[in-house]
Amino acid sequence: MADYVLARKSRNIASNLVHIFLNILLGVGSVLVTVLSASPVLGLLLVLVSKWRVFAVRGRYLWLNIKSNLVDIIVGVSVVLITYYAGATFLPVDALLAIFYCVWLLFIKPMSSEKATLTQSLIAVFLGMSAAATAAANLNAIVVVLVAFLVGYAASRHVLVQSSDRDFTLTTLVCGLVFAEVAWLCQSWAIIYTFGASGIRIPQVAIILTIFAFVYNYARQAMIKYQDDFRFKHILGPVVFGIVLIGIIVIWFSNPIFNI
Repeated sequence: MADYVLARKSRNIASNLVHIFLNILLGVGSVLVTVLSASPVLGLLLVLVSKWRVFAVRGRYLWLNIKSNLVDIIVGVSVVLITYYAGATFLPVDALLAIFYCVWLLFIKPMSSEKATLTQSLIAVFLGMSAAATAAANLNAIVVVLVAFLVGYAASRHVLVQSSDRDFTLTTLVCGLVFAEVAWLCQSWAIIYTFGASGIRIPQVAIILTIFAFVYNYARQAMIKYQDDFRFKHILGPVVFGIVLIGIIVIWFSNPIFNI
């Protein structure tokens, strides 16, 4: 019996080490092949192949599986696309993206607490909209709007599915439509903040929608908590903070020299 327990523990340790190695290989490999090939195709294939379990189900479960994994897919695809649009030479931003993707796969993604779920959702919003805004110059405006809708829908659903037993289809669709509308408006207000030769590019729309997603979720939680006793004062602080912060970004950090 003792030998069996020891063997089982050894197998668990070995499987955990293999799991860690494969995640690191995916995180680093998806960035490296994108830079070396100067194309996002191989990096995107790696991300999709790593999600083979999502697609290896019966047809009736496929869409449900895809929806459940949308946030993770958005993060992986965004890392590859941001790497691709940073250029074909290895830059500091590529190293940061590789490290972040490994951290995401090993530590952030497996967490399931309410705060962790919100964090995962906000990361997907920031990276997803960063990738969409960076690629906007090479894509049709309709494609960017549809991507924004998908990001908003996925982020909202990711939070709600963990904390609600009720039907939240309308809520997720509304959130997606808000994201799509903001993305449409930002087509003529495309501002990206760059940081020297590091290759780091942060689109203004990604910051704005991440702030919106945080305030939106805070308001939703307050409405659930207080229910019939809900008053606007319960969300006044975060709402005012969000509006002021977005106002500062739009008014004082929209210098035309950042325009692309």
